[in-house]
Amino acid sequence: MISIETLRNDAKDILMAGVKACNARDAVKRNLQLVDGELRCGNSTVLLDEYKRILVVAIGKAAADMALGAHDVLGDLVHIYFVITKYGHGKDIDRLGMRLFESGHPVPDVAGVTAATEMIHLLEETSDKDLVIFLISGGASALCTLPEDDITLEDLQETTKRLLLAGADIRELNTVRKHISRSGGGKLAGIVYPSRVVALVVSDVIGNDLDVIASGPLTPDPTTYQDALEVVDRLRVELPVSVKNYLLMGIAGDVPETPKPGSPEFENVSIRVIADVFLALREAASRAEALGYESLILTSRLEGESRELGKTVGNIAVNVVKENVPYSPPVALLLGGETTVTVRGNGVGGRNQELALSAALAMQGCENVVVASMGTDGTDGPTDAAGGIVDGLTVARGKVAGLDAKRYLARNDAYNYLKATGDLIFTGPTGTNVNDLVLVLAR
Repeated sequence: MISIETLRNDAKDILMAGVKACNARDAVKRNLQLVDGELRCGNSTVLLDEYKRILVVAIGKAAADMALGAHDVLGDLVHIYFVITKYGHGKDIDRLGMRLFESGHPVPDVAGVTAATEMIHLLEETSDKDLVIFLISGGASALCTLPEDDITLEDLQETTKRLLLAGADIRELNTVRKHISRSGGGKLAGIVYPSRVVALVVSDVIGNDLDVIASGPLTPDPTTYQDALEVVDRLRVELPVSVKNYLLMGIAGDVPETPKPGSPEFENVSIRVIADVFLALREAASRAEALGYESLILTSRLEGESRELGKTVGNIAVNVVKENVPYSPPVALLLGGETTVTVRGNGVGGRNQELALSAALAMQGCENVVVASMGTDGTDGPTDAAGGIVDGLTVARGKVAGLDAKRYLARNDAYNYLKATGDLIFTGPTGTNVNDLVLVLAR
């Protein structure tokens, strides 16, 4: 019989295979080729000698790796590499002469405003003689944000915090953010117009909706100021006065709407998604089969409250080992997507850790099965962990340490519980960001 430690190691191996398949540097190199003076990206071909300058602008959690991929292909042909990413994700790329800015996520900070200001100044100086290559990944909404003139950074920060605490999903959050920031909702396309734009995107959004990823800086925005206010009302969030007044001004037509489909600023823009959660799931499934497990991808669209979905996943794990439903061991059941946490307590954790702790409660005493949940970017919430991996003894280990799993879950303190039981996953920055992966692994 396989040991639980071997099962846990297999689970981590499977998840990391999915993560590695979406490495942003490799994804850029697969999708950006230089052939006889032509730059080829999917169905788009650009003749480089038609442009005086090439600029690479990389924004998001995977920005450094994406910039390195572009550098591998284009090297010194690029006039400037401009990179904005999360603290600790920069990988010292400034040693290659790249301009590197690191800033805060998920709540924006002064460094992010500085970075966004510098980026916009750079883009405002472009012309139709410039080729601008955007490399976009999740997290850019916070990492390079510039509040509209009537809104302070403090009010933007407070808005972000309140929406997150209310359990806003990425679509809801970005519907609001792109109406109160100068960098989202298609506005960068207007700033860089009429330059030629080629954009490569690593998607962290279910369904790969381009208007949602990074708040859609280069994409027509189908949402309105009215939609943004409806999100706030639905979640019962009290906005800072400056933010609410700005949204009301937008509804009244006193400030311009975000650019809509058909606007001329998008005519020179080509966008291609180069990595997403489904690619990660496929490669994770392939690795599971190589390790001797039957594999099944249950969904790439996992959404909902983390603790509720954790309970469901935990019950599925029990079904597998006790009733051979929906499949008999050895089996790897994979799910991808992004859950949300409605914060009720004052603990520490992230959506993956909360899902894992909830699953542990559902599968107490169940042998020969583990549940793992992790963020593919290597961070889960405001913690240093990527997620959690639990088994049938996780709750028992907590009891030995004097911990009550239900109480920790109730106060959103999954990090401290799973740290005490040895059930956290640590990876560090992974070089990608394609939602979350959840695995039920049974022998």
